[in-house]
Amino acid sequence: MPITTCIFDAYGTLFDVAAAARQAASEPDFAQLSDTWPALAEHWRNKQLQYTWLRAVVGAHDDFWNVTQQGLDWALEKTGLDGDPALRERLLALYWQLEAYPEVPGMLHRLKAGGMQTAILSNGSPDMLQGAVASAGIADVLDDTLSVETVGVFKPDEKVYDLVGRRFGCDKTEVLFVSSNGWDAGCATGYGFVTAWVNRANDPVDRLPWVPQHVLSDLTGIPGLAGL
Repeated sequence: MPITTCIFDAYGTLFDVAAAARQAASEPDFAQLSDTWPALAEHWRNKQLQYTWLRAVVGAHDDFWNVTQQGLDWALEKTGLDGDPALRERLLALYWQLEAYPEVPGMLHRLKAGGMQTAILSNGSPDMLQGAVASAGIADVLDDTLSVETVGVFKPDEKVYDLVGRRFGCDKTEVLFVSSNGWDAGCATGYGFVTAWVNRANDPVDRLPWVPQHVLSDLTGIPGLAGL
């Protein structure tokens, strides 16, 4: 069936999760980040994801904003930057205003001009996602922002992917699902979506029962995959 609906993961896919640490490192008050911000950003993201998986497995769901703070606290301690409340608060404030990758607005406008339904499907809480979408100025090219808070479990639980069909009334095979997380794109393949992995870091494919159907280095090729 032709693609009618393009669904995007948010963090790392549309929004640059390293932007908060990078921006803070450029500010005079946080010069201590000048050399360590890449490691901090990587640790923060890895722990944020690991905590979602663990909570999903043991049935201990929590708001993604709390998980994000817990991941940051671990990363700050790991990099020897804990004990600085001002730095912590600045990083968290910047996370609500993450930059979109440069190709995102144009790509979404092309999809909407071609008649596609578009939405975010994310672990993020509704408030976080609304803040990021508003900051990036892309609200007008998204039909909806779907959060796991509706079902109370993080990806890759299939109840999360079910939200797409419930919202748009489309068949799984009509959905192009796009994520920068290889595990997310792989699991969405297993669910039945057409999938694209945005592999910005040129990472190896995750060893899972399913693999992404398409692998891209950025989002510019998404309209073509959607048939536009």
